[in-house]
Amino acid sequence: MLHAISTEKFGSLGKPMADAVSQCVHCGFCLAACPTYRELGQEMDTPRGRIVLMKDVLEGHLPWESAQPHVDRCLGCLACEPACPSGVPYRDLISPFRAVAQASSRRSLGERFRRFITAKTLPYPNRFRLAARLGIMARTWMPWLPRGLKPMLELLPEQLPAHESWPAVTPARGERRARVALLIGCAQQVLDPDINSATIEVLSRNGVEVVIPAGQGCCGGLAWHTGDLAAARGFARRNLAAFPEDVDAILTNAAGCGSALHEYALILRGTPQEVQAESFCERVQDVSAFLARLGLRDPFAERQLKVAYHDACHLSNAQGVRRQPRDLLRAIPGMQVVEIIDSDLCCGSAGSYNLDQPAIAASLGEQKARAIIATGAEVVVSGNIGCLTQLRHHLQKSGSKIPVRHTFQLLRDAYQQKGLAHPLSKFTQ
Repeated sequence: MLHAISTEKFGSLGKPMADAVSQCVHCGFCLAACPTYRELGQEMDTPRGRIVLMKDVLEGHLPWESAQPHVDRCLGCLACEPACPSGVPYRDLISPFRAVAQASSRRSLGERFRRFITAKTLPYPNRFRLAARLGIMARTWMPWLPRGLKPMLELLPEQLPAHESWPAVTPARGERRARVALLIGCAQQVLDPDINSATIEVLSRNGVEVVIPAGQGCCGGLAWHTGDLAAARGFARRNLAAFPEDVDAILTNAAGCGSALHEYALILRGTPQEVQAESFCERVQDVSAFLARLGLRDPFAERQLKVAYHDACHLSNAQGVRRQPRDLLRAIPGMQVVEIIDSDLCCGSAGSYNLDQPAIAASLGEQKARAIIATGAEVVVSGNIGCLTQLRHHLQKSGSKIPVRHTFQLLRDAYQQKGLAHPLSKFTQ
């Protein structure tokens, strides 16, 4: 039985995987919620099917090669979790399984190269900025590049925004109501650093002192979700050491990063840092959930605008944050927040998924773009840099000019209309 061999064979990750497998009753409620089942219509490309495959691999009844294509095609969007009546913690199975199966993985040279480039650039802002600039030039001047690199290059903007940096501490305006530490991300610093600027400004206006820990790094989500346990643990340990204890919360403004931070206790399970990681996880919050709970202090200017809100999977499914961003947007006088058809369907970004599974990712992105256009919204808002990049790309491919913004960029813009700071940001451009 899996329970009998898990600890011995798979170490600290064995029991969480065994527990997750044992809770699945194969009812099939997850099928309708799973994006890859909608796309492919195959039982083995559903959470239920993958659980069976992973169980058989873990118990030694099936070689990893038989399960690999189906496990690779999982977005990790966790739409199956809220749909599951048995409460299967699928997150405790999919990423740990990828980690323990990594040694048995047999991939093509091109796939290994792409994964190596991604792992060595995306989590490091300076490297990624250089790689992105080279990629933008290559997209224009070297159309003969290998097919495997094209999905990566297509997602890059026409040009990168200017580099931004932030003070170590931004004081609260007026009476201080809270003190927080902010994770500033890695790819986000390169692709849209204004998200961090907007987040800091909105928090400061509402009486929150914002600390940017100097020693912080990548959240480790990319490594964790692709099975690189050693790298994920390295990133986790770095952030455990970097973030101070004397703050009211550790905030993230990217859903994928927040989800990864919440999994530090699992990532570091069985290590000397496990207890510290558990305490760390308890202090992590998405910035929208934190501000909604704290309550807005500064009123917004009126903004007559029809906004479509896109639920990032790792915010709605992984962290259970759905209502709070909508409530914050509706606090802007004149703001009309509209829902997107199939709002629970993943947009196809999912970390590096649109690089690893470009056909499925593109199909999901196109569907999401059509659904956004159908709302008649003037702007679409979300809380994750991966989703924002994916939505922007596919809206542009569809010929739409609907701007794509982070929740806190829109909140900041509403404040700036009152003339309390510099003019409206690039949202109006």
